Amino acid sequence: MSRFRAAPAATLAVLAVLGCGVQPAPRFRGVARAAYGPPGPPGPLPGFGHVFVLVEENANFADVIGDTSMPYLNSLAQQYALATEFYGNVHPSIGNYFMMIVGDTITNDDGFSELVTRDNLVRVLTTAGKTWKSYAEDLPAVGYRGPGRGRYARKHNIFALLSDVAHDSAQARNLVPFTQLATDVAGNTLPDYAFIIPNLCNDAHDCPLKTADAWLREHIDPLVRSDVFQRENDLLIIVFDESRVDDTAGVGRILCVIVSA
Repeated sequence: MSRFRAAPAATLAVLAVLGCGVQPAPRFRGVARAAYGPPGPPGPLPGFGHVFVLVEENANFADVIGDTSMPYLNSLAQQYALATEFYGNVHPSIGNYFMMIVGDTITNDDGFSELVTRDNLVRVLTTAGKTWKSYAEDLPAVGYRGPGRGRYARKHNIFALLSDVAHDSAQARNLVPFTQLATDVAGNTLPDYAFIIPNLCNDAHDCPLKTADAWLREHIDPLVRSDVFQRENDLLIIVFDESRVDDTAGVGRILCVIVSA
């Protein structure tokens, strides 16, 4: 595989939610294969009902794959698709989140609080007539655009720093607490595109990887097993924002698992 940066995780998600589809890829098992032979004729492109992007924090690829502290995430990597040459963009975190939402790192200042007017996913999705939500754990209230509180980190909820959201109360209502996800699954009211942000403990930023894995099993496994996820051929991308200490290729290899029926 080529050395993908973090931006393609969002690119793949947007292509899927806009109905462009993506070609099925070989299912990786932790070791990239050198060659696949000559390409065959293009097949039909799969459609996805809903797209979810979930971001974890600060772990090297080798911290996760094959490590007993994250058995659930490893099981997803084994059952579905694992990108074996996927790299972050910058250190620290905030630039990688901006890259996924805006297509540029914007800043390396984790305390950045200015509004960003650049083109972004909200603008693209809205123009295409698609719906979106950002499900942030411990978000104080629907539409909250203020600074981080407790274990909620606004620097991980980049949507709150977009002018398209900050200046539009209707768009701001798409910033919702994570608890809303279960309600939307049960009520079949999921958006076309969903960004999922665990809090600073459950994303492995402040707590061990095993804590993040237990949170994924408790909260994300029900989504993957849900009738709507399976029936509508939904797509879930779980990606780490940056490496912990690995600086391979300048920024470090990170985990990206792609889950879909």
